[in-house]
Amino acid sequence: MKFIIAILIFSILVLFHELGHFLLAKKNGIRVNEFSLGLGPTLVGFTRGETKYSLKLLPFGGACMMEGEDGDSTDDRAFTNKSVWARISVVVAGPVFNFIMAFIFAFILTLCIGYDKPVVYDVMEGYPAQEAGMEAGDLIRSMNGKRIHFYREVTMYSFFHPGEAVDITYERDGEIYETMLQPAFDEESQRYLIGFYGSGLQTKGSVWEALKYSAFEVKYWISTTIDSLRMLVTGRVSAKDLSGPVGIVKTIGDTYDSSRKEGAYMVFLNMLNMTIFLSANLGVMNLLPIPALDGGRLIFLLVEVVRRKRVDPEKEGMVHFVGLMILMVLMVFVLFNDIRNIL
Repeated sequence: MKFIIAILIFSILVLFHELGHFLLAKKNGIRVNEFSLGLGPTLVGFTRGETKYSLKLLPFGGACMMEGEDGDSTDDRAFTNKSVWARISVVVAGPVFNFIMAFIFAFILTLCIGYDKPVVYDVMEGYPAQEAGMEAGDLIRSMNGKRIHFYREVTMYSFFHPGEAVDITYERDGEIYETMLQPAFDEESQRYLIGFYGSGLQTKGSVWEALKYSAFEVKYWISTTIDSLRMLVTGRVSAKDLSGPVGIVKTIGDTYDSSRKEGAYMVFLNMLNMTIFLSANLGVMNLLPIPALDGGRLIFLLVEVVRRKRVDPEKEGMVHFVGLMILMVLMVFVLFNDIRNIL
């Protein structure tokens, strides 16, 4: 069952991403030759109008294949023959739809369980927070200028900035206070601690609050993905820590196994949370300026806007081809890395 759920989540993510490209292509009068879910040989398919809709053998990936997308075409409705802003809208639509999907699912999740308000539950004796006068009930407003909306943002900030002094703004009884904390190293946990923790309780509000905090939820996952990439680039985490489809399927499976003991509703909530994270992550990753990804294509389009002249399609195609080969090598590495970590 957990593998079916994992495939279902991947399919929804890819389908929504490609749907963004598809709808904006149609909106801009671009001919879509095929809209497919999955990769490899076609299992089933049908043609409606000018577009073939198909389901492929391999349950990962998908495609919105537009006329002239990767080469010249004499068709007036080809991707290459549309204005640069029309092409930009089509390219950006995929990642944007992933963010929209993450927002919709976050709204459902927030309506169901609420959000973790950044309130201090208690302070630890002898640690910086207590020495600075912080108390249980303090509402964390910001950390080093970064606005805080959830308590887990406090935890993640400490994870991404271990040992760094932090300027904390908090609220108590309607009054705003500021303090500078220098984390202390805890020998037992082998971590830097500022000395306070949250309750883990969820807060429910109005529908308007659910909408607002759903946007904050998407922002949180986007920021977390970007910070994780920054750690990878700066060498603070190893490439061996990368996880691909196999690792994600294992994580989904483990989450399913641990939550099904508490009933179908808990499984639903955890899978919803996993989908929010993966959808926001997919949106960010696709916007990276890497050839063959949406972000790589966007770079060429922005260069075209500046130059007011299109980059040679053959040269652009070659760059994307090389980028695709590099991505394939990376995927093989990540696959073996996932298998090694599982074994």
